[in-house]
Amino acid sequence: MNHNMQISFIGGGNMASAILSGLKNNGFSMSAIQVIEPDAEKRAALTSQFGVLTYAHYVAMPDTSAQIIVLAVKPQQMRTVCEQLKAKLSKQLVISIAAGIRTGELSRWLNDYTAIVRVMPNTPAQIQAGVSALYAMPGVQAAQREQAKSILDAIGLSLWLDDETKMDAVTAISGSGPAYVFYLIEALRDAAIVLGLNPAEANLLAMQTFSGASLLAQQANSDIQTLRAQVTSKGGTTEQGILSLESAHIKQIILAAATAAAKKSKMLGDELAN
Repeated sequence: MNHNMQISFIGGGNMASAILSGLKNNGFSMSAIQVIEPDAEKRAALTSQFGVLTYAHYVAMPDTSAQIIVLAVKPQQMRTVCEQLKAKLSKQLVISIAAGIRTGELSRWLNDYTAIVRVMPNTPAQIQAGVSALYAMPGVQAAQREQAKSILDAIGLSLWLDDETKMDAVTAISGSGPAYVFYLIEALRDAAIVLGLNPAEANLLAMQTFSGASLLAQQANSDIQTLRAQVTSKGGTTEQGILSLESAHIKQIILAAATAAAKKSKMLGDELAN
């Protein structure tokens, strides 16, 4: 792995900061990284925290071809950013972490540039526990795929997709998924309080139960259904809880939530394309 890759971030928001933190913790050379960010306060914080070079505008970018350009701006800003960036492209790899924007649109906005990787990360990237789905256009070289993967591996796990249309499902599952988990933790905590525990007790039990069960699921040799069955003794307390969840059709409700999120992701992609 090349830890001295030249990387230019366009945008210095939360996800860019999460990636920078992961790169720093994984031994990447921060002096080889620059961030274009118009907000002076953010620039100062990025320099102080990560030791990266920061600039306010494209005109301040050193005229050296960075190996990698990470587009980390809001989807609504992307077309304008591409208009300003396209003249600076030659052989660099362009990585977009903007939700909803498809590689076809990015390529079109960048004068039919094809060395583009689209990525859908998620918020646990902030503690290097994220999962990112990547899709590469056919113009991306094998070495560039490795570069993209090494960057995203710095913030968690990564997964290559063979079909970009899967990104809507990824958005619904891992992109929106942390919010579903927080919602369920909140529900379990609130239930604990109703059952007589104080807020501190409820909070600790709910959060540790989710994190512990997730770690067990990752590390155990058994599949999820088997793990659930091991907890659900016949005639026991857990069985009563599971029967209540089943009678409320919770799996169908979660499917409906994910389907709605995926539908919205596709709709946003269509709107941004137009």
